[in-house]
Amino acid sequence: MSTSQEKFIVSARKYRPENWKEVIGQGSITETLMNSIEQDHMAHAYLFCGPRGVGKTTCARIFAKEINRSDDHSEDEDFSFNIFEMDAASNNGVDEMRSLTDQVRIPPQVGKYKVYIIDEVHMLSKQAFNAFLKTLEEPPKHAIFILATTEKHKVIPTILSRCQIYDFNRIGIEDIVNQLKSIAKKEDIKYEEEALHVVAQKADGAMRDALSIFDQLSSFTNENLTYDAVLKNLHVLDYEYYFKITDALYQADFADALVILDSILKQGFDGSHFISGLASHFRDLLVCKDPRTLGLLEVGDSVRAKYNDQAQKIESEWILSALSLAAESDFKFRNTSNQRLLLETSLLSIASIELEKKNTKPEVNVLRAPSEKKKLEPLPEKQMREEATLDEPLKEAIKNAVPEKETESSTASSSHQEEIIQPEVPSNGKVEEAPVSPIHENAATSRRTKRKPSTVSLKLENTVEEKAPAVKDLVEEQVQSIKAEEPSSDEASLDIESAWKKLSTESFDEGKSALYSIMAKQKPTDQMDENTLTIILSHEVDQEEFVQHSASVLSKLRALIQNPTLGLKILVQETKHETKLFTAQDKFEYLAGQNPTLRKLKQDLDLDISH
Repeated sequence: MSTSQEKFIVSARKYRPENWKEVIGQGSITETLMNSIEQDHMAHAYLFCGPRGVGKTTCARIFAKEINRSDDHSEDEDFSFNIFEMDAASNNGVDEMRSLTDQVRIPPQVGKYKVYIIDEVHMLSKQAFNAFLKTLEEPPKHAIFILATTEKHKVIPTILSRCQIYDFNRIGIEDIVNQLKSIAKKEDIKYEEEALHVVAQKADGAMRDALSIFDQLSSFTNENLTYDAVLKNLHVLDYEYYFKITDALYQADFADALVILDSILKQGFDGSHFISGLASHFRDLLVCKDPRTLGLLEVGDSVRAKYNDQAQKIESEWILSALSLAAESDFKFRNTSNQRLLLETSLLSIASIELEKKNTKPEVNVLRAPSEKKKLEPLPEKQMREEATLDEPLKEAIKNAVPEKETESSTASSSHQEEIIQPEVPSNGKVEEAPVSPIHENAATSRRTKRKPSTVSLKLENTVEEKAPAVKDLVEEQVQSIKAEEPSSDEASLDIESAWKKLSTESFDEGKSALYSIMAKQKPTDQMDENTLTIILSHEVDQEEFVQHSASVLSKLRALIQNPTLGLKILVQETKHETKLFTAQDKFEYLAGQNPTLRKLKQDLDLDISH
């Protein structure tokens, strides 16, 4: 073995902190411990907990040395004989705890304190914990215990209650990178900053892991850490793949996205790491959208510039949707049998975000001002109130639409999911008519998003005046398209009954079964009053359905009967549900309501109505 190899010391040991200033990423803990030493407010037991490689044992050793320093001792004096370390993973029995208890009684030969550091204390058996309790609670004045563990939840509560607990955090990526830069300069190792960022991310907040990877890469690259060499050795997916596949997804280039995925998988990268990395990439893009969150992006300057450029090209709404789909795919990945298919379908779903947005965009957006919901009260039978009307030519009514009494109209939104029922047509071709029950006004108009919006509103109630012109322009375009579909006026004029039947038959032939069911229940002749046809509906769902087609129906009806001034009136009737009396108590309450003396009779005679 050569002399140079014999002298080599791994960086994790060579650059282990020797004082508080060299400890990285644990400022609050080191400051607290330093103050407790200066003020002589030290506890007899401490518990240092946190992930591996963040400095728990190191801080315990520094603390043990610092508490024994005084003016009588030189700074170079070593108090290692006052420090006792025990690995609880291999000494976890009752006998080891009894031996420790015997050692605690002996005072130190140099200095004031003897410090006992018990690493991985959660590995002690329950019996060992119980044997250690009394000594931990009331140790000699010269004894201080420092317990270290990575799994605090496995330490029994009786131990936790006797210790001051310090939670060590994972070390930040920037702190790790700065430390690696310092070591690289001392060791005369060339490096690229992006390569050190990859090492820091791979270490996952553990300084010891970062130094171990650093030593490994120094040997692999012959002390020249380049970005490409680090990716190759650590088998880490390059940022460029995420930038390329994000561009392909945003441009809805399905083929390019699948080709990039195939290239990634052929290189041996795990699909779970890819999809989780893609979700993290979307998160970083979202972080770049706001200057206030740029500090959360833990990458090098060159990669930061790429993130910023791509983030400016993509909308925040798209990034949020893509992030949600990627996170959902990451959650499903382990439980699916065909993992590649899941990745491909997830990428296709992300690529289709913009296409779905365009397909679901409504043709007309009628904006309505908010209004309070008016409570519906029963009206006397035969008393009908008008909800919406078109008693003038369609085009003129829309142009002159003006907000009316806002306090008297109710424009509550409706989001009911419609259930379309295929009507049953009897053999004789006639449809039975539903009985008409007392009618109530229902001024709720539909703004459903999952259906094709109506081409024109029957009445623009409660519309904000500033938005009315824009609404009129949008509706006017729909009116022109409807007029193009109107029947020829050269045909012979039909009566209202024949025209209505013709329209209902056409709706059935066109597959509009719900509209056909509504139209088949109407009696146009009986429901015609002067120049207005009243449409009687039995449910709000029917109202929503008919409103969607009302403009087209009215336009065609006017052409068939050759009456351009025909108007429509829509009324919603309420079906009364008769309360049925099932139990004896129900029957008694009903009769008592008719004759109150029955209650007094029941009380006087002490009757039991259950029999």
